[in-house]
Amino acid sequence: MHDVVIIGAGPAGLSCAHWCDELGLDALVIERGAEVGGQLLWVHNPIENYLGLRAAGGRELRDLFAARIEEAGFDLWTGAEIESVDLRARRVRLASGEDVRALSIVIATGLRRRRLGVPGEAEFEGRGMIESAARDRAEFAGKDVCVVGGGDAAVENALLLAESCATVTLVHRGKKLRARREFVERLQGTHCVTTFTESELVSVMGGAEVEAVEIRRRGAIKPFQMAVKGVLVRVGYEPNTELFGGQLDADERGYVLTNSEHETSVENVFAVGDVSNPRAPTIAGAVGAGATAAKVIASRLDGAASKK
Repeated sequence: MHDVVIIGAGPAGLSCAHWCDELGLDALVIERGAEVGGQLLWVHNPIENYLGLRAAGGRELRDLFAARIEEAGFDLWTGAEIESVDLRARRVRLASGEDVRALSIVIATGLRRRRLGVPGEAEFEGRGMIESAARDRAEFAGKDVCVVGGGDAAVENALLLAESCATVTLVHRGKKLRARREFVERLQGTHCVTTFTESELVSVMGGAEVEAVEIRRRGAIKPFQMAVKGVLVRVGYEPNTELFGGQLDADERGYVLTNSEHETSVENVFAVGDVSNPRAPTIAGAVGAGATAAKVIASRLDGAASKK
């Protein structure tokens, strides 16, 4: 039995664990990945908006966080797959068969990139599906690529790829790009970029690696093929909440609903970071939410102890 079990070791989960340690709570962090950092490991651009720190990318900031928590006394299990969670009983069952109990649970499972779910998308992962323009653009220099999406992330990645790729085709299902104006204006002035609005990518094709995509224009009877060597998808994010389905209140997109103390609809179960913050998913917000949840939990345990 632990005071707190924290599910997820991104900025929110690590911040919560750090504050639990500062406040004398017995905390356990469970992370299914092989290393801590969560979505920081996806960030390949410089981080310049985290107050008081600058980092060349998410991994560098993660390393700064990790160096700090090495001094802490909480337990951290990485590579630990969770089979099921009973939030009301505050019990976590691992795939190994072990059960973990806690007085409070903190959900810090973050987000994942939304997939298109089209043929070839999963099959060509690592063989032409581009994870990040900032990281992978040198690999695709001089090649034709396709970017799917219409928001800031899609257009910014298209602009980065345009610096080194032969051509960039941007595919967006809406009538207008949703990205901020300065991004769209830069895109319109970039000659190697072609934009197809009211269009969707319907398949990724190839042999050993990506060789082409199929695109369907709205109203067209058949899709057309375009030869490309790389595909990058940026069509938003979705919260990692499958473990908790039906056990707590969430919005229509699956984001966990919480009160001002980051407590969910289940007593003594909290949600922190991007999994419960669709409006302003930031590193600073995640760190602050983790700290708040820890302090709320500590105050409740202190109150319960004083009543005995």
